Amino acid sequence: MKRIIARLDIKGENVVRGLHLEGLRVVGRPEQLAQKYATTGADEIIFIDTVASLYGRNNIVDVVERTAKEVFIPMTVGGGVRSLKDVDALLRAGADKVTLNSAAVKQPALVTEIAKYFGSQCVVAAIEAKKDQSGWKVMIENGRESTGLDVIVWAKELQNLGAGEILITSIDQDGTRKGFDLNLISEISKVIQIPLIASGGAGTSEHLFEGFHQCDADAAALGAILHFNHATIPEIKSHLHERGVEVRIT
Repeated sequence: MKRIIARLDIKGENVVRGLHLEGLRVVGRPEQLAQKYATTGADEIIFIDTVASLYGRNNIVDVVERTAKEVFIPMTVGGGVRSLKDVDALLRAGADKVTLNSAAVKQPALVTEIAKYFGSQCVVAAIEAKKDQSGWKVMIENGRESTGLDVIVWAKELQNLGAGEILITSIDQDGTRKGFDLNLISEISKVIQIPLIASGGAGTSEHLFEGFHQCDADAAALGAILHFNHATIPEIKSHLHERGVEVRIT
């Protein structure tokens, strides 16, 4: 069963979207958009505070608490998660999973600690990937800083550290609506056994079919395609179902 996940990137109190993780514009309030997507068939919601790790803060707990009162599908929350205490606070607020990107690079042992304490199913390891001449490099701080790490090697390492899922975002494709980086998704899919969530670039329902059929992604996290009404979740799921992809139809 393939999952369709609504991805809500948050800055302050608003959901924002941009191009290549830059030029962010406000598209709505997180709890309202989460409720909209949940009622129209999203399988999960991902909240990511885009500036939490950059400024060393975590303001997303209140958003999670408000959303959890109205939304009853799984929620994954990230941005500013730096300790078991942060994870505990998010789970108590209503999150089902947490996602780490910058913190996983800076504190790899934290991935293992969270997996041991809360279970590996609680840990979604996020990778922001940018292509260069040798492949793809891992970026952190919402795409602002290169780590020099090879994405494929890092994906395998995250699995070994105890991550239960990997969320891969192509910075090059992000916001372009030109489709996923199929080569990137395929290469990661070959080396990991845990679920892979594709993100960055989807602009049509057919792009999701390509990600699922050609690359064996387990889920797709969608932002701009939903926020700017290029396609609705029912339309996407109907298209996938017609193409033979197993999805939850509501």
